[in-house]
Amino acid sequence: MKNNFKLVARALFIAIILIQTTVPGLGYLPIGPLSLTIIPVTVIIASITLGTTDGMLIGGIWGLITFIRAFFWPTSPLAQYVFINPLVSVLPRILIGLVAGITYKWTSKTNHQKIWLSIIGAVGSLTNTVLLLGMVYVFYNGYAHELYQIDTKALLPYLLTVFSTNGLLEALIAVVLTPLIAVPLIKFTSK
Repeated sequence: MKNNFKLVARALFIAIILIQTTVPGLGYLPIGPLSLTIIPVTVIIASITLGTTDGMLIGGIWGLITFIRAFFWPTSPLAQYVFINPLVSVLPRILIGLVAGITYKWTSKTNHQKIWLSIIGAVGSLTNTVLLLGMVYVFYNGYAHELYQIDTKALLPYLLTVFSTNGLLEALIAVVLTPLIAVPLIKFTSK
């Protein structure tokens, strides 16, 4: 019965990722000039409730969708250049599941579960942001002028601005949503 539950739960998380990546406003929240993603929360919750390997699988599926969309239906003008590299589009998403799953495993037996779940939410979200922006810097620094219409020297300040606006707000959203969603799911799955 446990295997059937995990199979169904895995399928539900994959369906949620598919919906979040294709239906506007469900995975990417447009707030003024920003577009915040809450999709890392789905990967984090999958890691917490199903385990690290399944969290990595769900993150990998999100990354694969991002990679494919870069060719056929890019989410931004830059996506068609940046996300065609799987080290940028797929790897950070897989590592969300790894980091969140390992962190949950280390903290699951401690007190203050909601606080730890909030921390796991922040760490998982920041894993995506830091790795993605870091990979953009490493792989596309020489192409900053063509891709971003900015001087190569301005790429790092530009990416740091993205981190301090989008990245920190996304982490804050994950801090709030992760315990709200994970606590009931943990109670349900532990029965």
